[in-house]
Amino acid sequence: MTRISAPARTLRAFILAAAVGFAAGAIVSPAQAEPVRAATPAFVSDRLSVEVIGQGPDVVLIPGFASSREVWRPLARRLAATHRVHLVQMAGFAGEAWAHGDGAFVQPVVDELARYAATLNRPAVIGHSMGGLSGLMLAQQHPDAVGRVMSVDSLPFFSAMFGPQVTPQTARPFADQAAAGILNADDADFRVQQERTAMGMMRDEAGRAAMVEWSMASDRQAMASAIREVMTTDARPGLAAMTTPVWAVYASDPDGGAPAAMADALWARPAGRDAEARRRRPALHHDRPAPAAGRPGGSVPERRGLIAAQAAGAFSRRSSVTSPALAGVPSNSPA
Repeated sequence: MTRISAPARTLRAFILAAAVGFAAGAIVSPAQAEPVRAATPAFVSDRLSVEVIGQGPDVVLIPGFASSREVWRPLARRLAATHRVHLVQMAGFAGEAWAHGDGAFVQPVVDELARYAATLNRPAVIGHSMGGLSGLMLAQQHPDAVGRVMSVDSLPFFSAMFGPQVTPQTARPFADQAAAGILNADDADFRVQQERTAMGMMRDEAGRAAMVEWSMASDRQAMASAIREVMTTDARPGLAAMTTPVWAVYASDPDGGAPAAMADALWARPAGRDAEARRRRPALHHDRPAPAAGRPGGSVPERRGLIAAQAAGAFSRRSSVTSPALAGVPSNSPA
């Protein structure tokens, strides 16, 4: 069997990559007004629930592995001034009920996201980590249902971090190992694992505590199914044929995340299909995106993208890498 190295690094890059919102101010002051909740027909699903706030063009926010929708709360509050924001919570994560035992996780979630998106007007979909992969799969399988996608700190094939020779088949033993580790740890050991992971992913103490509690409140069978499937899902073959604009924003540093060159290659379209990728540094700890050059305030998609990119980059001193080949972003657009 092909030897695959660095499983711990790969898992660290994926598990609990949930620090987006808290660094941008997810611990909300009581004085901060809650946006008006939109009156929409209830969406009934045993795979996900959706909270809707604000009015305007539709934006769907999907959290990552073992994460709460609260990770997106600061961004949702800002967007709700001009958009109708749909905060997704996946079943089995962060205390949301799970009724599927060791059954499939990812594809049923994508199916339900498609069913929900069909009730909207081609929404923009922003997903973090596993949520980014889900949004990408949604756009690949249902291109008419999605207007555009932003993938934050995600990859089209997470297990490619084991090495360029890896396939979903050769990643299976490591996926099974990761799932078994989740299922077999007792609560005390599992909490220690999550605390160690959170220390490496988040600088804010309150944010780290929330990440750990979300993980502890998640269903272990749901987590095991999810990580097994994500580690053996390769969405790269569908990239070349995609017609939905995708903006991939991802981080890299010596302690975690995909090396920048590897991430660039994973997101790039095949040769001859404009596979350029650019590295840029995001503005850190900004509450608002900077205006686009020559366009006061930037366009709505640029502002939405910049807010998400800054939220993703604010929790660490990492670089941000975007893939304009997929996004259709002009070369002078800010990142």
